[in-house]
Amino acid sequence: MTVARQAICISYSAGADGSAVGHAVAERLGFRYVDDDVIAEAAEWADLDPALVADAERGKPLVARLLGRVAEQSSPTRLPTGAPTRAMPTDADLRMLITDVLRASADAGSVVIVAHAASFALAGREVLRVLVTASPETRVKRIGSARGIDERRAAKALKEEDAGRADYLKRFYGVEREQPTHFDLVINTDTLTPDRAADIVVAATAA
Repeated sequence: MTVARQAICISYSAGADGSAVGHAVAERLGFRYVDDDVIAEAAEWADLDPALVADAERGKPLVARLLGRVAEQSSPTRLPTGAPTRAMPTDADLRMLITDVLRASADAGSVVIVAHAASFALAGREVLRVLVTASPETRVKRIGSARGIDERRAAKALKEEDAGRADYLKRFYGVEREQPTHFDLVINTDTLTPDRAADIVVAATAA
């Protein structure tokens, strides 16, 4: 099979088995699988703590405080020893940094990029944009099973993760509401296994 598109972006809802689908697609095509690598590489490029970059994606209050503190200061912050430190990056800086890493990964080709809203970061490029999702009921069951928690706590965790994902898309890319039309392919894993879902994605790469 001739693979027409050398970069595949897989977004997924919590509990939809999107990561497993991504791994299976990468294995079938012999592509690199990229997920946590995005944060690690972005941190390396800018000489930052990976936790700082990861927290920026999640929008944690700690990061907001750190970024806000920099804006209020008119002189460089200093360590207890008196050694000057550079200013903390802004939200816009970190967003651009993550986007640059995603673009570099896509440009290198033969890659499956999972999460990090890569479908939005690479909008307009010749990539296959895939959304892996499932019904709330299925996702609650999977989260509960994976984390060893009851249905009530799993439902709460799902609500929080869905809200976090929506917040990320709005903060980084101005997406008010994610739509099926943002993607080339939407896969429901209520009944499809990750392997079967991967077969569909691989078939779509040659389209």
